[in-house]
Amino acid sequence: MIWWQSLLILFGILTVLLLVGLPAGFAFLAINIVGAFVYLGGEAGMMQVVRNSIASVTNFSLTPIPFFILMGEVLFHSGLAMRAIDGFDRAIRGLPARLSVVAIVAGTVFSAISGSTIATTALLGSLLLPQMLKRGYHPRLAMGPIMAIGGVDMLIPPSALTVLLGSLANISISGLLIAGVVPGILMAAMFLGWIIYSAVRHPELAPPDPGAPVQGWERWGPLVINVTPLVLIFVMVIAAMSAGWATPTESAALGALATVIVCGLYRVLTWKVLMQALAGSAGITGVILFIIIGATAFSQILSFSGATNGFVSLVQGASLPGWAVLAGMIVILLILGCFVDQVSMMLLTLPFFMPMVQHFQWDPLWWGVVYLICMQLGLLTPPFGMLLFTMRSVAPSSIPTREIFAAVTPYVIMGALMIALVLAVPPIATWLPALLLGK
Repeated sequence: MIWWQSLLILFGILTVLLLVGLPAGFAFLAINIVGAFVYLGGEAGMMQVVRNSIASVTNFSLTPIPFFILMGEVLFHSGLAMRAIDGFDRAIRGLPARLSVVAIVAGTVFSAISGSTIATTALLGSLLLPQMLKRGYHPRLAMGPIMAIGGVDMLIPPSALTVLLGSLANISISGLLIAGVVPGILMAAMFLGWIIYSAVRHPELAPPDPGAPVQGWERWGPLVINVTPLVLIFVMVIAAMSAGWATPTESAALGALATVIVCGLYRVLTWKVLMQALAGSAGITGVILFIIIGATAFSQILSFSGATNGFVSLVQGASLPGWAVLAGMIVILLILGCFVDQVSMMLLTLPFFMPMVQHFQWDPLWWGVVYLICMQLGLLTPPFGMLLFTMRSVAPSSIPTREIFAAVTPYVIMGALMIALVLAVPPIATWLPALLLGK
């Protein structure tokens, strides 16, 4: 069978399975069973798939994932995450479009907690959107920020999906975590700047907060008490990696331990909270690892069928310029974002993309940051971005779908500008890792 026929058959079956709603892990498992018998020699091929799958999830570089997830689960179930958001909310009282600004901050926190941008959008859409609409916010200024946080959450550590990308793409995990800090902060600043500018230029979009503003310690105290320890944990994790005191796994473990200690000091860590956090972490980690098992075997089948080498050779033989190949990668990620989640996107594209990165000798940290931004932006792109449909499911039926598209459009444009900025000025992604890690 010619390589392109194998490629079409394998991806065609996988696409159909995903479109009919089969979970990604089970879709990969089903196609792997068929592929093992067709391309790997039946029962012997199945045994090879099992051995490689076991090796894929016993990779030590994946161990930061459960620790980062545990940090978020402990903060969520203990209530410290909500107290931190409330502290920030109280501190910025009086700021134009305050609830929209809080949505950006809360979204970043909950993204780390849930491990899924889609789940975060659904949660914030259910919690914050009704409040903003009740206070008279324009639907576009209310819905846009809730969806827009998808462009930020994977860039600012701790990020389990960044660890997964580094492991699967063989990119320095500590370098990639640090490389996302500056672009993530810049993107968040762009979003916040747009929100405040819109509210100042058009005050009718976000009516002022009711009630008298609080002052003094009553205003700033909750921020100092509830937010400062979490910032210190973030600084400790980054500092431990950048100074070479700890590996990414050890830094993640330190962060998880520090989070548990902080919750204990605040007297919010109970046995029930700890069990809920551990169970939640095990569940999310299990889902991710199950998908990795399926996708690792899928990559092996692609290789044995000749599809991977055939596709890579075709691109390399076409003598396309690097910018054209990179543009094609970006378009593919934007299209995939309409149909599948972030983990599935990584596992579908990396077997083909990484040989291109090596062929053109691109800086892997720079390319990794561009990849992360593209992957999240794909979930926002009208008309089929998955986050748009998620918002449609939680927004009132009186809000037309075109308003959801209009709400997210400025943030898609800013995300595209961020991609262009990182492409044009690579030090945005590579400067901080070079400074802290010498990479």
